[in-house]
Amino acid sequence: QVQLVESGGGLVQPGGSLRLSCTASGSVLGLTRIFSANTMNWYRQAPGKERERVASIIRSGGTYYADSVKGRFTISKDNTNKVVYLQMSNLKPEDTAVYVCSTNGPVSNDIWGQGTQVTVSS
Repeated sequence: QVQLVESGGGLVQPGGSLRLSCTASGSVLGLTRIFSANTMNWYRQAPGKERERVASIIRSGGTYYADSVKGRFTISKDNTNKVVYLQMSNLKPEDTAVYVCSTNGPVSNDIWGQGTQVTVSS
């Protein structure tokens, strides 16, 4: 059973930066398969709003970003240590949300983490 745990959230002023981490744990074989074949995603959900896909990274390393974060956020993954990162820069109050890591693809069911709170406020 693979689990995803997010960390790195917190309170930051507008214009600041944060790096979120999504650490995967579980069987070695399961983790290897997921990191080699699945898509890894970051979503966010703000109060009263629908969940939004923020960024994804596919098996080849190609990336997707929501228009609202392009040029400010960067997704990356460490296949050796089984961690997915979301580097967030020039943060805005509208980036305030719970950020959740997930994976989907051919080698597993969809797996979701519990989320980490990001608050952008002065």
